[in-house]
Amino acid sequence: MKTREAIRILLVEDDEVDRMAVIRGLDRAGIEAEIKVASDGLEALAILRGENGDSIERPYVVILDLNMPRLDGLGFLKELRNDPTLKRNVVFVFSTSDNDEDQRAAYEHLVAGYIVKGHAGNDISGLVNLLKSYWQVVALPLV
Repeated sequence: MKTREAIRILLVEDDEVDRMAVIRGLDRAGIEAEIKVASDGLEALAILRGENGDSIERPYVVILDLNMPRLDGLGFLKELRNDPTLKRNVVFVFSTSDNDEDQRAAYEHLVAGYIVKGHAGNDISGLVNLLKSYWQVVALPLV
């Protein structure tokens, strides 16, 4: 089985502590990762569209927080799914919200999964293991 060399992730998260937890969790698990960070949905869309000289190479996975300034996670998902060149992106929500309405709204925007931060384990091993398996097994869209 062919495995990819490094997981490519666009981490859309405004909280520095949560960003570092994801990065440390991947590192502790020995997972090589290329991570781009965006602090909100507007910055994430700019990266995905290659604006301002910043971009991310395909294939990649988006890890998305919901509660952010300027453009929140649900607003980002709406914009993403309405963009013909970005609508096929694989997105996992990683949020503190365990609200049924947030989960339902995220799945209506075709997220691959909804992970509640409090359920991912102290070292976020649940998220890390999910990403590792997903990256190795699933064929991701290249365009």
